[in-house]
Amino acid sequence: MSQLQDRIAQFRKMATDDPENELGHFRLGQLLMDDGQLPEAAASFAKTLELSPQFSKVYQLLGECYIKQNDNAKAIEALTNGYKIADERGDKMPRDAMAKMLTTLDAPIPKAAEPTASVDEGPESGFTCERPGCAAGRRAQPLALPPLKDEIGLRIQQKICADCWQGWFKDFSIKVINELRLDLSSESGQGEYDKHMREYFGFEN
Repeated sequence: MSQLQDRIAQFRKMATDDPENELGHFRLGQLLMDDGQLPEAAASFAKTLELSPQFSKVYQLLGECYIKQNDNAKAIEALTNGYKIADERGDKMPRDAMAKMLTTLDAPIPKAAEPTASVDEGPESGFTCERPGCAAGRRAQPLALPPLKDEIGLRIQQKICADCWQGWFKDFSIKVINELRLDLSSESGQGEYDKHMREYFGFEN
Protein backbone atom coordinates (compact mmCIF):
# COMPACT_ATOMS: atom_id res chain seq x y z
CA MET A 1 0.00 0.00 0.00
CA SER A 2 1.38 3.44 -0.97
CA GLN A 3 1.82 6.20 1.59
CA LEU A 4 -1.14 8.08 0.09
CA GLN A 5 -3.36 5.00 0.25
CA ASP A 6 -2.27 4.42 3.83
CA ARG A 7 -3.24 7.94 4.84
CA ILE A 8 -6.57 7.63 3.01
CA ALA A 9 -7.26 4.48 5.04
CA GLN A 10 -6.32 6.29 8.27
CA PHE A 11 -8.63 9.22 7.66
CA ARG A 12 -11.41 7.03 6.29
CA LYS A 13 -11.31 5.16 9.58
CA MET A 14 -11.26 8.41 11.54
CA ALA A 15 -14.26 9.78 9.63
CA THR A 16 -16.13 6.49 10.04
CA ASP A 17 -15.36 6.11 13.75
CA ASP A 18 -16.28 9.74 14.48
CA PRO A 19 -18.84 10.91 11.87
CA GLU A 20 -19.12 14.32 13.53
CA ASN A 21 -15.40 15.02 13.06
CA GLU A 22 -15.33 17.66 10.32
CA LEU A 23 -11.51 17.69 10.17
CA GLY A 24 -11.48 13.96 9.52
CA HIS A 25 -13.86 14.37 6.57
CA PHE A 26 -11.93 17.41 5.32
CA ARG A 27 -8.55 15.66 5.30
CA LEU A 28 -10.11 12.56 3.75
CA GLY A 29 -11.52 14.73 0.98
CA GLN A 30 -8.13 16.33 0.33
CA LEU A 31 -6.38 12.97 0.14
CA LEU A 32 -9.06 11.45 -2.10
CA MET A 33 -8.74 14.49 -4.37
CA ASP A 34 -4.96 13.99 -4.52
CA ASP A 35 -5.62 10.37 -5.51
CA GLY A 36 -8.02 11.36 -8.27
CA GLN A 37 -11.08 9.88 -6.53
CA LEU A 38 -13.12 12.98 -7.28
CA PRO A 39 -16.73 11.82 -6.57
CA GLU A 40 -15.67 10.46 -3.17
CA ALA A 41 -13.67 13.59 -2.46
CA ALA A 42 -16.68 15.77 -3.27
CA ALA A 43 -18.85 13.66 -0.95
CA SER A 44 -16.33 14.11 1.88
CA PHE A 45 -16.22 17.87 1.33
CA ALA A 46 -20.03 18.02 1.27
CA LYS A 47 -20.13 16.16 4.59
CA THR A 48 -17.57 18.59 6.00
CA LEU A 49 -19.82 21.50 5.07
CA GLU A 50 -22.82 19.84 6.71
CA LEU A 51 -20.84 19.83 9.97
CA SER A 52 -19.03 23.15 9.50
CA PRO A 53 -20.85 25.40 6.99
CA GLN A 54 -18.49 28.34 7.66
CA PHE A 55 -15.41 26.35 6.56
CA SER A 56 -14.69 28.52 3.50
CA LYS A 57 -11.67 26.57 2.19
CA VAL A 58 -13.88 23.52 1.69
CA TYR A 59 -16.10 25.36 -0.81
CA GLN A 60 -12.98 26.14 -2.83
CA LEU A 61 -11.89 22.49 -2.92
CA LEU A 62 -15.43 21.29 -3.62
CA GLY A 63 -15.61 23.71 -6.55
CA GLU A 64 -12.30 22.38 -7.86
CA CYS A 65 -13.66 18.82 -7.63
CA TYR A 66 -16.73 19.71 -9.66
CA ILE A 67 -14.66 21.57 -12.27
CA LYS A 68 -12.43 18.52 -12.73
CA GLN A 69 -15.60 16.45 -13.22
CA ASN A 70 -16.89 18.97 -15.81
CA ASP A 71 -19.88 19.80 -13.63
CA ASN A 72 -19.69 23.56 -13.96
CA ALA A 73 -23.19 24.20 -12.59
CA LYS A 74 -22.38 22.57 -9.25
CA ALA A 75 -18.96 24.23 -9.26
CA ILE A 76 -20.50 27.69 -9.67
CA GLU A 77 -23.02 27.01 -6.89
CA ALA A 78 -20.31 25.85 -4.47
CA LEU A 79 -17.91 28.66 -5.34
CA THR A 80 -20.60 31.36 -5.14
CA ASN A 81 -21.72 30.20 -1.70
CA GLY A 82 -18.12 29.82 -0.59
CA TYR A 83 -17.13 33.26 -1.83
CA LYS A 84 -19.91 34.89 0.22
CA ILE A 85 -18.87 33.05 3.39
CA ALA A 86 -15.16 33.72 2.87
CA ASP A 87 -15.87 37.41 2.28
CA GLU A 88 -18.00 37.68 5.42
CA ARG A 89 -15.33 35.96 7.50
CA GLY A 90 -12.39 37.84 6.06
CA ASP A 91 -10.84 34.62 4.66
CA LYS A 92 -8.92 36.36 1.89
CA MET A 93 -6.99 33.50 0.32
CA PRO A 94 -9.93 31.15 -0.36
CA ARG A 95 -12.12 34.12 -1.31
CA ASP A 96 -9.67 35.33 -3.94
CA ALA A 97 -9.07 31.78 -5.23
CA MET A 98 -12.83 31.26 -5.64
CA ALA A 99 -13.22 34.64 -7.37
CA LYS A 100 -10.59 33.58 -9.90
CA MET A 101 -12.37 30.27 -10.56
CA LEU A 102 -15.75 31.99 -10.94
CA THR A 103 -14.20 34.36 -13.48
CA THR A 104 -12.77 31.40 -15.40
CA LEU A 105 -16.26 29.86 -15.45
CA ASP A 106 -17.76 33.17 -16.71
CA ALA A 107 -19.85 33.36 -13.53
CA PRO A 108 -20.53 36.59 -11.62
CA ILE A 109 -18.60 37.31 -8.44
CA PRO A 110 -20.99 38.11 -5.55
CA LYS A 111 -21.08 41.65 -4.26
CA ALA A 112 -18.81 42.21 -1.27
CA ALA A 113 -20.56 41.98 2.08
CA GLU A 114 -21.20 45.17 4.00
CA PRO A 115 -19.12 45.28 7.19
CA THR A 116 -21.23 44.52 10.25
CA ALA A 117 -18.60 44.47 13.00
CA SER A 118 -16.91 47.41 14.66
CA VAL A 119 -13.39 48.26 13.51
CA ASP A 120 -11.68 46.68 16.49
CA GLU A 121 -13.49 43.38 15.79
CA GLY A 122 -12.58 43.18 12.14
CA PRO A 123 -9.89 40.99 10.65
CA GLU A 124 -7.96 44.00 9.34
CA SER A 125 -7.39 45.50 12.78
CA GLY A 126 -7.42 42.39 14.98
CA PHE A 127 -5.89 38.93 14.94
CA THR A 128 -6.82 36.66 12.04
CA CYS A 129 -6.52 32.93 12.65
CA GLU A 130 -5.20 31.07 9.60
CA ARG A 131 -6.49 27.60 10.49
CA PRO A 132 -8.93 26.35 7.84
CA GLY A 133 -12.37 26.14 9.44
CA CYS A 134 -11.64 28.43 12.38
CA ALA A 135 -14.99 29.17 14.02
CA ALA A 136 -13.82 32.25 15.93
CA GLY A 137 -13.81 34.45 12.83
CA ARG A 138 -13.54 38.13 13.69
CA ARG A 139 -13.45 37.31 17.41
CA ALA A 140 -10.22 35.28 17.16
CA GLN A 141 -7.74 35.96 19.95
CA PRO A 142 -4.02 35.16 19.77
CA LEU A 143 -2.16 32.99 22.25
CA ALA A 144 -0.17 34.95 24.81
CA LEU A 145 2.81 32.61 24.52
CA PRO A 146 3.98 29.86 22.16
CA PRO A 147 2.27 26.63 23.30
CA LEU A 148 5.36 24.56 22.42
CA LYS A 149 9.03 25.36 22.93
CA ASP A 150 10.10 24.96 19.32
CA GLU A 151 9.66 26.48 15.87
CA ILE A 152 6.19 24.99 15.39
CA GLY A 153 5.09 26.46 18.73
CA LEU A 154 6.14 29.93 17.59
CA ARG A 155 4.33 29.46 14.31
CA ILE A 156 1.17 28.41 16.14
CA GLN A 157 1.34 31.54 18.30
CA GLN A 158 1.76 33.74 15.22
CA LYS A 159 -0.85 32.10 12.99
CA ILE A 160 -3.39 30.23 15.16
CA CYS A 161 -5.96 31.57 17.62
CA ALA A 162 -6.38 30.42 21.21
CA ASP A 163 -9.70 28.68 20.46
CA CYS A 164 -8.18 26.55 17.69
CA TRP A 165 -5.21 25.61 19.86
CA GLN A 166 -7.55 24.49 22.61
CA GLY A 167 -9.61 22.58 20.05
CA TRP A 168 -6.51 20.65 19.07
CA PHE A 169 -5.01 20.18 22.51
CA LYS A 170 -8.16 19.21 24.42
CA ASP A 171 -10.14 17.40 21.73
CA PHE A 172 -8.72 16.51 18.32
CA SER A 173 -5.25 15.45 19.51
CA ILE A 174 -6.83 12.96 21.90
CA LYS A 175 -8.90 11.50 19.05
CA VAL A 176 -5.76 11.17 16.93
CA ILE A 177 -3.87 9.36 19.69
CA ASN A 178 -6.76 7.02 20.51
CA GLU A 179 -8.04 6.28 17.01
CA LEU A 180 -4.60 5.76 15.48
CA ARG A 181 -3.26 4.11 18.65
CA LEU A 182 -0.15 6.26 18.65
CA ASP A 183 2.73 5.52 20.99
CA LEU A 184 4.13 8.98 21.73
CA SER A 185 7.19 7.46 23.40
CA SER A 186 8.34 6.23 19.97
CA GLU A 187 9.85 8.37 17.25
CA SER A 188 7.34 7.14 14.67
CA GLY A 189 4.38 7.79 16.98
CA GLN A 190 5.55 11.30 17.79
CA GLY A 191 6.20 11.97 14.11
CA GLU A 192 2.68 10.88 13.19
CA TYR A 193 1.23 13.02 16.00
CA ASP A 194 3.19 16.07 14.79
CA LYS A 195 2.05 15.48 11.21
CA HIS A 196 -1.61 15.43 12.25
CA MET A 197 -1.09 18.59 14.29
CA ARG A 198 0.39 20.41 11.29
CA GLU A 199 -2.48 19.19 9.12
CA TYR A 200 -5.05 20.34 11.69
CA PHE A 201 -3.63 23.85 11.66
CA GLY A 202 -3.36 23.95 7.88
CA PHE A 203 0.43 23.97 7.83
CA GLU A 204 0.47 21.02 5.41
CA ASN A 205 -1.60 20.38 2.30
